[in-house]
Amino acid sequence: MVHAHDHGHRHAAPAAAPDHPGWSRLRLSAGSRVGLAAILVVLLWAATLAVIV
Repeated sequence: MVHAHDHGHRHAAPAAAPDHPGWSRLRLSAGSRVGLAAILVVLLWAATLAVIV
């Protein structure tokens, strides 16, 4: 649809949402987020100690 203020450019069509969205941390429960964070902390500590020792 052409408007009076149209400058000749086209806007991109909105992307269709996927039927099966991928994994997202935003959909995890609070407990799952804390558990994931704890695993990352343990892995970082293990990597740090492996470098030091």
